[in-house]
Amino acid sequence: MTEHEIRYFFDDAAVRHVGEGLLARSLPKAEWTHEAHLAACLWLLTERPDINVERDLPAIISGYNEAVGGVNDATQGYHHTITLTYVAAIRGFLAAIRDDLPLVEKVNALLTAPEGRRDWALTLYSRDRLFSVQARLGYLPPDLAS
Repeated sequence: MTEHEIRYFFDDAAVRHVGEGLLARSLPKAEWTHEAHLAACLWLLTERPDINVERDLPAIISGYNEAVGGVNDATQGYHHTITLTYVAAIRGFLAAIRDDLPLVEKVNALLTAPEGRRDWALTLYSRDRLFSVQARLGYLPPDLAS
């Protein structure tokens, strides 16, 4: 995978901007980056206990995608296996770090952690399995590691 410069967040407000923009379906599409996906998920897990992330995030992301002109189908848009894999990874990451860190420090630490990498899911899944229609539309367990 091509290496990308990590786009760090400057403060807690920048992280909340992404999370709140996702929920309101108002985040500009150009801001919905890999880092934004991870930041929004971490924000939801830490600051929105009213949202059941595993249950609600599929509809949240799908609705956002449609609001910015995207399509959710068998080849593009929301990807269920990638989403649930990263949610589990972020839960594990949060369990392993200090809870009293500021939000932005948690997010930026996640972005530099192995599980924050764009290609991290490919350490668990073969490319064919991860990018299959079945993995996009439903959850598939990893085939390379647990």
